[in-house]
Amino acid sequence: MIYATDDNYYELVSEGAVIADFYGKTCGPCKMIAPLLEDIEDEFPFIRIVKVDVEDCPKITEEFGVDGIPDLYYYKNGEIIYHETGAVSEEEIRMHLADILY
Repeated sequence: MIYATDDNYYELVSEGAVIADFYGKTCGPCKMIAPLLEDIEDEFPFIRIVKVDVEDCPKITEEFGVDGIPDLYYYKNGEIIYHETGAVSEEEIRMHLADILY
């Protein structure tokens, strides 16, 4: 996993298949999906997981209008393909992988 900053976010999501995870350190649902994202990263090493701590990255968090976490953005070559907010299941996450891989 790669941890984003306000300065490098767009560079990190600009190429390939990326899931950006806006999260909070004390957020229960965020802690629930973290292992799911790790499993996906282990299974698909060509998918980049970019973690965005909403407290450490206020500029990008505000720019995206994040008002609930976890907040997942699925990118393909820098373009947002799908967005979902809240604790989601592994099946829901996997359902969108084909959209960013192919």
